[in-house]
Amino acid sequence: MSETGFRIFNSVFSAGAELTYAVLLTAFFKPFIPSQGRKWRRLLIVFFVYILFEIVCNRAALPQGSFGLILTALLLAVSKWIDLEKPFVFLLTLLYFNARISSGLMVQSLYFIVERSVPYRLEPPEAVFLRAAFLVMLFLVSHAAMLAVMLYALQRQMRKQCMTLHRRELCYISLVPTAGILFGQVISRLLVEFKDGVLLQLYERHPAFLAVIPVLALLFYAGAYLTIAFQQGMAVLREEQSALYAEHQQTQAIRARIHEAEQFYTRIRQLKHEMRGHMTNIKALAGRGEYASLEDYIARMDESINDFELTLQTGNPVTDVIVNDIRRQSLDLGIRFQVEFHYPDPGAYDAFDVGIILQNLLQNALEACEKVSEGERFIVLTGKRKGRFFLIEVKNSFVGEVVFGQDGLPVTTKKEDASLHGIGLANVRREAEKYMGELELRTNQREFSATVLLQERGN
Repeated sequence: MSETGFRIFNSVFSAGAELTYAVLLTAFFKPFIPSQGRKWRRLLIVFFVYILFEIVCNRAALPQGSFGLILTALLLAVSKWIDLEKPFVFLLTLLYFNARISSGLMVQSLYFIVERSVPYRLEPPEAVFLRAAFLVMLFLVSHAAMLAVMLYALQRQMRKQCMTLHRRELCYISLVPTAGILFGQVISRLLVEFKDGVLLQLYERHPAFLAVIPVLALLFYAGAYLTIAFQQGMAVLREEQSALYAEHQQTQAIRARIHEAEQFYTRIRQLKHEMRGHMTNIKALAGRGEYASLEDYIARMDESINDFELTLQTGNPVTDVIVNDIRRQSLDLGIRFQVEFHYPDPGAYDAFDVGIILQNLLQNALEACEKVSEGERFIVLTGKRKGRFFLIEVKNSFVGEVVFGQDGLPVTTKKEDASLHGIGLANVRREAEKYMGELELRTNQREFSATVLLQERGN
């Protein structure tokens, strides 16, 4: 290879290296960018931010180590356009550079060994240029391949479980990759030095570092990987604890409703027993002609009977109490509440399980309707049996946009209890799965629909 050919190769190589690293960064971001809309535009933003800044960085001759900082700042600035939260963009960029530097140090040690293995000849010059071109090309291909594998492993682990990156979690996860980047920056300065016009290489002066540095680089990468896995495990544990707490609260609420229903029907039986005495008193007052006292007595009886009134009869004491309670709350909030719910024959379905389903669906509907303008609020509850199946459906009005998460459940809009988001509907889904059923959620303009299908269990 001639000197002119080597210069052309060097220019093409530099451009190819920039494109390679830009593609790897974009591919690393790809799975985490939402697919709604035109995803390719967001990916192009990441790609061109890297390419344009790489060009500017080379021309401006920025100090070593500043490239990553400025690129991170630019990606944070365009986070709105790529539809990712800034903490997550920061973490992805940090992990990318940690993997890039760690893989670079590991490949560098292999490059040093290969370079010493390939024969070096001063003559002819074409052989020198060809040898140099071969080695740098080998380094780029090896580095790109190792970096791609490391980024894929990180990407795959991060996709297993979504993480909520609050400030504390972000600082915790960032510690190891930041240390790995700083370690790489220090070592890269020590790999090659010029002293009194003599080229000094770290691996020549300290051969033991040929094994130590790649191992340390791998440990920094593995530390970042394991930190993410550990944080995901902690997130799953917190979700399970929150779910258990919410389930306990709901269980206590349902038991309280059952107790209320038992007390209600006990009082009904007591009232029926007392009716004989009331009829005797009414006859006595009517017989003596004390009509004013009789009218007052009947009025007091009417008031006491109203206390026992359950407007809606569903066919089960537990569901009666739940549905009537939601009805009373709906009337207070100006919500049109329509019910066509008939509890199936006893024995096929546990009233406790059906109560949990109704309580969660109706409570969610009630909260959604509170945000709707008055006059447009409605809740429709239906429950019908069809053969061996029992269908429960709740429709309600809502405003805004419903975004479904990876679990198929709506993402909460409540920042203060984000850790509890979707637990109510998750409990509904779990109850449905007890009966080999399913939960289906749909939106149609300004109507949200939740449908639960239960299958009768065999004895």
